[in-house]
Amino acid sequence: MTEDEILLGLALTVVLATGSQILANKLRVPALIILLPVGFAAGAMTDVIHPDQLLGADFSDLVSLSVAVILYDAGLGLDLRKLAHHNRGIVGRLLVYGVLLTFLVVGAVGPAMFDMELRVAAMLGMILVVSGPTVVGPLLDFVRPNDKVRRILIWEGTLTDPIGGILGALTFHAVAASHKIDIGRGYQLGQFLLSMAVGLVGGVVGIALLWFTLRTLRLGETLGTLAQLAIVIGISAGCDIVRDDTGLIAAIVAGMAVANMRGFDMPARRPFFETLVQLIIGLLFISISSTVTPASVVPVLLPALALIAILVLVVRPLVAFGAAARTDLSRGERGFLGWMDPRGIVAASTASAFSAGLVERGVTGAAKILPVTFLVIVGTVLLYALTAAPVARRLGVVKAAGTRVLLVGGEPWVIELGRALRSAGLDVVMWAGLEEERGRIKETGLTLAEGDLLATAINPGARLEGVTAVFLATDDDDFNALASIVMQDNVDGPVYRVGPSHDGHGVVAPYTGGDVLFGGSLVRHALAERYRRGARFVVQPADAPLPPGHETLFVVRADQRLDPVTEREETVPRAGDTVVLLVGPAPTGP
Repeated sequence: MTEDEILLGLALTVVLATGSQILANKLRVPALIILLPVGFAAGAMTDVIHPDQLLGADFSDLVSLSVAVILYDAGLGLDLRKLAHHNRGIVGRLLVYGVLLTFLVVGAVGPAMFDMELRVAAMLGMILVVSGPTVVGPLLDFVRPNDKVRRILIWEGTLTDPIGGILGALTFHAVAASHKIDIGRGYQLGQFLLSMAVGLVGGVVGIALLWFTLRTLRLGETLGTLAQLAIVIGISAGCDIVRDDTGLIAAIVAGMAVANMRGFDMPARRPFFETLVQLIIGLLFISISSTVTPASVVPVLLPALALIAILVLVVRPLVAFGAAARTDLSRGERGFLGWMDPRGIVAASTASAFSAGLVERGVTGAAKILPVTFLVIVGTVLLYALTAAPVARRLGVVKAAGTRVLLVGGEPWVIELGRALRSAGLDVVMWAGLEEERGRIKETGLTLAEGDLLATAINPGARLEGVTAVFLATDDDDFNALASIVMQDNVDGPVYRVGPSHDGHGVVAPYTGGDVLFGGSLVRHALAERYRRGARFVVQPADAPLPPGHETLFVVRADQRLDPVTEREETVPRAGDTVVLLVGPAPTGP
């Protein structure tokens, strides 16, 4: 390829990866549904986007290092304290049963379905045991199942990737070295344990380096992120040099240690690192799918569809049934576990690397591994993306719709506002610092948050789960302003604050950004004054006649979603909505 073609190919890969993810976000579908067909089409229609031509033989090594970064990021989200003890057993059984049954079933049916040797079918079976957080996470974000089911599936998807990668490497070496695989030999077990040992040692080295850079040197967010990236790539490459595909173990061990060891205090959200991981995922899927040609897909299309049916309708339900037996999971939760097993980036990357290696060695049928894996990824992701939400609703495992509001403040008008929001059908939780204010909240029957809830919410290493909107309305404008900045990254939803006094001399309140509730006229002291003079909060249907002198504060949509009126945007009610109004005398002065 010429220099211009290489530049065009690299630029086109980045543009397609980013554009596909933006489109998927706007369509509210998992990014893989867009990335895979876009990469496939780009590879079929152009000659400049193929990674083999752009990067040559180094592409598989770059894929391995990229997946290590992805798994490290996934490991950062695996906080053992959030996984109940009995759920750990379910995750473990899902991993063991899933690996064994998928490997055995695909290995058994593969030779007849795809006209391939048994050893190639075994290689395909080991590749397809993996799932992955990069595809499970977005699907669950869209479906919004309950926390128990979500955590089990995220843990399973994250842990099965390195396990599948190691087992895939062992199978690859066995296939390449002989004409038959004897999985019963103690030699294979020894090789597996040796790979685990190398990965664990690499993980320990990575943990020590991360502790030194993040804790001893106390690097800031930018340098700290760069240090993490360098360490993960370094230990992953070092482990792979010592023993193939052990870098994945080292990466996820390091990530889990950072998430669970006291002292690291990693932020719940890491914008720069998350952006990098998002870009890597897009680039990998575009690049790998571009290597799949229409000529390689057509011969295996029908048998691949049959294999997808076997994996979805037979293998996964059996795995979930066995893993969830004699547990406290409800029937609906067990059913949803049995209907969620998409394949993702690790399956694609291992198929790309292992099939190429076997083709080079002249193994018959190895060229079919990548197109079959590609079709299984597309088929499972598309099937689960289209059906997971209705299945979850049918099984009763979807979180209740609507907004759960955390209302911070204890003044009388704030408590009355909480009662109004509750009467509009919202789930309202209140927090206040003074015992007198907390006592008034209890007397009204509103849910009072635990005393350390706000401290948890503003802890950079924590996330306030279940809360979808925060309203800061204490009598300290500076506190409201600072808390709105800190809490923004730790809540799955927007954070708002009441406006400060126009003539106040706060330290930070007049100068910070963020959404301010109710506009410039209804600042905190004006709300308190109007309430003291007799103004009250009124909840009524949006299409009912509005009382004179009213101010619209909130609109509760028909699906119980809460839209506040803010300084930046005036919320317009529609038929079927409910409005929360402030009705009563206007303030006497500014």
